[in-house]
Amino acid sequence: MACNTKLDPMIPQPTSQPPTLALLACSVFEKEIELFTQDAEHLAEIRFYEMGLHDNPENLRSTLQAELATLDARTDIDAIILAYGLCGLGTSGLHSLKHKVVIPRAHDCITVFMGSKEAYANHQKKCPGCYYYTPGWNRGRRVPGPEMLAALRERFSEQFDPEDVEFLIETEQQQLAMHDTASYLDLGTADAEDEAKYAKKCADGLGWKFEHLPSDGTLLRDLLWGNWDDERFQTIVPGMKLCHSPDDSIMKVEAAE
Repeated sequence: MACNTKLDPMIPQPTSQPPTLALLACSVFEKEIELFTQDAEHLAEIRFYEMGLHDNPENLRSTLQAELATLDARTDIDAIILAYGLCGLGTSGLHSLKHKVVIPRAHDCITVFMGSKEAYANHQKKCPGCYYYTPGWNRGRRVPGPEMLAALRERFSEQFDPEDVEFLIETEQQQLAMHDTASYLDLGTADAEDEAKYAKKCADGLGWKFEHLPSDGTLLRDLLWGNWDDERFQTIVPGMKLCHSPDDSIMKVEAAE
């Protein structure tokens, strides 16, 4: 049985009243957010977006920026929170005109599942050949495995000539060959064990090792409940925009144009 360290979603929430928030989130977190927002009356609105937006950072950025502009018209929220990381720089450049925006200091969602950017960096050093699986990515069949390659072939066939499709599939397989371990993380959702089995099935099919890693829901819960600090979260105040930082802070802000 996997030895995961998960946050109990039923433990009492902070006694101080959290700010009233609007949440924009990748659907990779949908069930985890449902788990950690029981009785979360301070969340005025929650909007989920498809995982496919990650495929094109410009699409991710334009979609989220349009949503931020819409939320700027609201007078019943104190801040906007983003359940995203930098995501291939797809969130770099985001800004708000009225409300402050808060986002975890994370390159991607795996930091959120591990609980900190330090835990993620340490694991990558130990396992440079790891490919990370989570319940949400599994459900979307966007992880290495037979379904993903079949889906890629179908998608490529709609866009490219047959010889180009084979080249793209071969390129994808070459990228997969750089990995040797399926590293699975979950935060205790109802489907966690079934998705662990799926990740193990993918690993077996690829000839990879499999590991079920300890997880930590503190970062996600603190994002959702307004327990923010500068070490773990980047705040973007009106007039500033989010930017990538090449150091351990991952993110910084600059004046918006």
